[in-house]
Amino acid sequence: MKFTKMHGAGNDYVFVDGRDGERDWPALSIAMSDRHLGVGSDGVIVLQSADDADIRMSMFNADGSQGEMCGNGIRCFVRFAIDNGAVPADRSPITVETLAGVLEVAPGWDGDELTHASVSMGEPILEPAKVPVSAPGAGPVLDYPLTVWGCSFNLTFVSMGNPHAVAFIDEPVDEVPLHELGPLVENHPIFPNRVNFEIVNVVSETALTARVWERGSGLTRACGTGACAIAVAARLHGLTGDDAHPHPGLPPARGKGQKEWVTVALPGGELTVRWPGHGEVILNGPVAKVYEGTWPG
Repeated sequence: MKFTKMHGAGNDYVFVDGRDGERDWPALSIAMSDRHLGVGSDGVIVLQSADDADIRMSMFNADGSQGEMCGNGIRCFVRFAIDNGAVPADRSPITVETLAGVLEVAPGWDGDELTHASVSMGEPILEPAKVPVSAPGAGPVLDYPLTVWGCSFNLTFVSMGNPHAVAFIDEPVDEVPLHELGPLVENHPIFPNRVNFEIVNVVSETALTARVWERGSGLTRACGTGACAIAVAARLHGLTGDDAHPHPGLPPARGKGQKEWVTVALPGGELTVRWPGHGEVILNGPVAKVYEGTWPG
């Protein structure tokens, strides 16, 4: 079986063409994602035919669980689909069917190479029951107190088709033992479908620094849906946007319209997100092909 390894801001996936038949995708993802015995990745993404879109993306985490969506993966997926003749290179936007709905991806070219893409990620889901999280109320939950392993966080809950819990903290994100705290938050009983966990430092009205514990994959170098959830949560808190009131001393954004875009710096690189407080979230980010190979069987 041929495969391609690609990454978006260090969030790496193995891409395979599944249009010729079904396989045990969860088992394949566990085997191929293993960084010692396999290819090494945050999961496997499968190209499939779609009835109501140009192509269908099925995404499996490194532990074999199926994810609803992947913001970094979908950008790379479009390049994989073009490279494998599933969609023409001159089509834009390209519609992609996912478990989070049909999304539109606009490829970005540098000469003949697709190097970045913009994704219309849909509207954020803020109702607790639909995130889902067991929290009171029907509207956005912005400061839900949760303590794990002796550490307390105030969490904001956002779904981008998959669930996220975002914590804005004063301690530098690099100093937080996320490898120990992440599994405890991911599997906390208030999250019936588990959760992705993001810790965030506010740098300015248009810049955030974050780390992510990704549901089903663990520590990842970037997370596209996570960056979107972070941007939404920051706007809801008034930390970014036209009416931002971030911590004293942070530099203001300059230039008309710049405050609608937020740069989220992650260990693997930067993603930019636009959400003006309503409507769809737009995600921009890089696409990089690492190598092609053949997997036995």
